[in-house]
Amino acid sequence: MTWKPYYHGDGEPRQTTLADPPPWRTFPRTPQHEEFRPPPGLTDAVNAALHLRRPLLITGPAGSGKSTVIEQVAHELDLGPVLRWHITSRSTLAEALYRYDALGRIHAQSLQAAMGNRLGTHTKHRHHRGGDDIAPFLQLGPLGTALLPAKRPRALLIDEIDKSDLDLPSDLLEALERGEYEIPELVRYRRPKVKVRQWDSQDEYVIPGGRVQCTQFPFIVLTSNGERDFPPAFLRRCIRYTMPPLTPELLQTIVHAHFKREPDANAQELINTFAERVGSGEHLAIDQLLNAVALLTDVHEFPAQQRQELRELLLRELSRA
Repeated sequence: MTWKPYYHGDGEPRQTTLADPPPWRTFPRTPQHEEFRPPPGLTDAVNAALHLRRPLLITGPAGSGKSTVIEQVAHELDLGPVLRWHITSRSTLAEALYRYDALGRIHAQSLQAAMGNRLGTHTKHRHHRGGDDIAPFLQLGPLGTALLPAKRPRALLIDEIDKSDLDLPSDLLEALERGEYEIPELVRYRRPKVKVRQWDSQDEYVIPGGRVQCTQFPFIVLTSNGERDFPPAFLRRCIRYTMPPLTPELLQTIVHAHFKREPDANAQELINTFAERVGSGEHLAIDQLLNAVALLTDVHEFPAQQRQELRELLLRELSRA
């Protein structure tokens, strides 16, 4: 990627062609399974989780590759597209299992009743007998889809579990231990089998009696930035791995994987400085290093002051405003 001053700040319109973005900023997003290099011990942790059918809890700083490992595992083992559940302080187990649009269904029933009144009593009754279908108002969540019966396990990323409400890890225990759940709206529904749309897909699955029981426990990766502790009951159900410190050697491997070339002298200086700053306790992400290498090592005609200003802009400590 070559630096071009697309924006001049003079208000003059220009027909400017943007250069190609770096590989990790192309859209639609492409999986990074080829670029990821597992640090020592992570391969064993993944295999232990696969053998024991246990979730893998990976702890480490932001941007250290915690969420990328599942893409590589899913690609190597042909587990299909990765299901993703991004955790916030408002996330609940119920939404991860399924979503029910009760208000949408009530609205649809009201429209059906109004149409029946307009078309006449006979048509109205016939419409109500066949028209109150719950299926369009249900969708499985990422965890609910991962627990569907299947010949091969699905891959599920539960990202930043430490951002959750305090009760969520405990709420997850039964679903992770038993591999099953119930949809109360379908248990009470008049039809014994209902097709429900899966997460992040138009595919549907027939759910009998409102209950789902997995046949292959999914490969689940939970990530944590280490910002909180978890209850022992939750931890004992997980295989746990902590990302190692970001050494210059490890960062060299990561940079080489993304750029498909050995780091030059400028990139190596950025790598060494980045590792030193992280080792001293500064909060930086690998994405920032990749951005700096992409922008500052392909261009050699920056004025010294501009290069330094761009470097400070790209490698700004994350815990500061």
